[in-house]
Amino acid sequence: MDFVDYYKLLGIDKSATPKEIRSAYRKLARKYHPDLNPNDKDANKNFQQINEANEVLSDPEKRKKYDQYGKDWKHTEQYEPGSNTGEQQSYSEGKRYSGMKSEGDFSDFFEAMFGGGADAGRRRHVKYRGEDYNAELHLELEDALKTHKQTLTVNSKKIRINIPAGIENGQVIKIQGHGGAGINGGPNGDLYIKFTIANHSDIKRSGNDLYMKVNLELYTAVLGGEITIDTLTGKVKLKVKPETQNGTKIKLTGKGFPVYKNEGQFGDLYITYEVKIPTNLTEKQKTLFAELSESEA
Repeated sequence: MDFVDYYKLLGIDKSATPKEIRSAYRKLARKYHPDLNPNDKDANKNFQQINEANEVLSDPEKRKKYDQYGKDWKHTEQYEPGSNTGEQQSYSEGKRYSGMKSEGDFSDFFEAMFGGGADAGRRRHVKYRGEDYNAELHLELEDALKTHKQTLTVNSKKIRINIPAGIENGQVIKIQGHGGAGINGGPNGDLYIKFTIANHSDIKRSGNDLYMKVNLELYTAVLGGEITIDTLTGKVKLKVKPETQNGTKIKLTGKGFPVYKNEGQFGDLYITYEVKIPTNLTEKQKTLFAELSESEA
């Protein structure tokens, strides 16, 4: 028979504590238990092997012999004179893991996991929670402005979800009970949706505040005036003060992004003016600029 590395089988180190051994065993026992894998020969084989590994490593005396003698640990009578238990132990081990459905086949599993004897364990239908699902939903910045509904398809099932206004980029929300189905009447898992929200080409978002740059004609910057800009929520008229400098910033209170799950509350909109230098000047315009320059000298 090939040597089976019990530590590797349970996914633990040789220095693992009894608690770590028990935790690793229970996790794998749930995964490969025959009730959850009917007609799966590989799962049944794995289940028998992890039971054997747990029985050996959770017993200090057996674990000591296994660590010392490796694949020959069951035949320690050859190395320890006076021992007469090897044959009996080998027989009981062979019976337990030969695949025969004896009285004690799964008693250790049910005793450790749920309490009670093997008979009680076989009668009990263990409930398992369903698997959690993860999904990613991409939105444009405008999509996150208002509360709206969207329909997702997860594992061939259509799920209609409500997306609150102000949802953040990278934010994760949980839809309870829309994950994998539970087993033996156990609860369904949950669906976790991560939102990826793209920035607008002209408008950047930071939290609940919005930032944008606005081109300002030189003449308007010098003389002042009124301009109209496009925001995410529509057109806004702005009054420009005379002699507005390049890089000037203004704040429009309450014109930013809606605050998540706080209806009627909004961040602010910050605007940076970029004064546009005119090009393709006519000779007359050049003359006027020259005269203006001379007057400043």
